[in-house]
Amino acid sequence: MESRNLRTREVLEEGQEQELDERVVDIARVAKVVKGGRHFHFRVVAVVGDNNGKIGIGIGKARAVSDAIAKATERAHTAIHPIAMEGTTIPHEVVGRCGGAEVFLRPAAPGTGVIAAGGVRAVLEAAGIRDVLTKSQGSPTLVNVVQATLDALDQLRRVEDVARERGKPEAHVMPFWRRRKA
Repeated sequence: MESRNLRTREVLEEGQEQELDERVVDIARVAKVVKGGRHFHFRVVAVVGDNNGKIGIGIGKARAVSDAIAKATERAHTAIHPIAMEGTTIPHEVVGRCGGAEVFLRPAAPGTGVIAAGGVRAVLEAAGIRDVLTKSQGSPTLVNVVQATLDALDQLRRVEDVARERGKPEAHVMPFWRRRKA
């Protein structure tokens, strides 16, 4: 399923507007079997991000596709939270898990691009990550892959925060690829 991109403007408290990137990642028809037959509903997975380090996902179910999309995007808007980024990539390698899905994320050099597909790509691009290498393993269920990607992004920590927690200089906890530049 190809993701649909929508742009919305969210009005912040100070009166300034923030443009958000909304993506519908998956639309699936689900059935509930009852005594009289089957009841069909639609499940939608949506991702909302500001392309600058904030991301949220939402899942909505309804009898009509448009209602499910509205529910999913509304839930994604309320779930937006910041993630740690290092320029246009991520600070370190990380593995996210959800159910049977596993997503491995690795930082990449500037200009590499997002080497990912499907739900992983939608989440990373909406978050504003431009250079990253990924590998999705285990279950290919799109809902779990999207949630595993979000789990991986939630595990990310900045070098400054880790150095402050450990009481050490940043150079001691910095990844090797950044030590050469410093």
